[in-house]
Amino acid sequence: MSGRIAHTPEALRDQPERWPVTGSEIVLQTSRVIAVRQDHVTSPADGAEFVRDVVMHPGAVGIVALDEDERVLLVSQYRHPVGHRLLEIPAGLLDVPGEPYPVAAARELYEESHVQATDWQVLVDLFTSPGMTTESTRIYLARGLSAVDGDRHVGVHEEADMPVTWAPLADLVDAVLAGRLHNPLVAAGVLATWAVRQGEGYDALRPVDTPWDAREAQPG
Repeated sequence: MSGRIAHTPEALRDQPERWPVTGSEIVLQTSRVIAVRQDHVTSPADGAEFVRDVVMHPGAVGIVALDEDERVLLVSQYRHPVGHRLLEIPAGLLDVPGEPYPVAAARELYEESHVQATDWQVLVDLFTSPGMTTESTRIYLARGLSAVDGDRHVGVHEEADMPVTWAPLADLVDAVLAGRLHNPLVAAGVLATWAVRQGEGYDALRPVDTPWDAREAQPG
């Protein structure tokens, strides 16, 4: 088969690129999470102009919380757009201005499960649906887990009915590959955790304070 080949592992990377935008406007602004921006984009290949609707999203963090028995913490949450109750890893929006990404992850882990962790590493970075939205998500691996004492966070709406469960990592890998679990953060987080476990081990992961270059390179 012909085609360009990345000759070294380090060459396997996405590259920032920005095509010319001749005009841009917000066509939908909600009071909740998203806005929709309409861009008029010019192709550098042939000069053709076309329109793309972009769902603007603040980004998110997710957490694969792995206990000493290699069980993963999951929450069961109703997701109205897809009409399913999904098993998910704890996750949440980057909606606190200036909040460091690891702090946001620790906050979400506490709010959704009342669990804390002493050992944090970066597991995987994602553009969740790059054909339509700016949403970027960083998934952390959290270990050294313990329950948090004190007042419990009280969720509202869907988060008011979000029970916590635990499942063996190996069983989750099987469930993802069998098509029984559909949340993309679960699929990416579980399979990445399994790959690292079977490969160089968890200590080979990136440190918790690793810069999130792809997110920072996104246009405003």
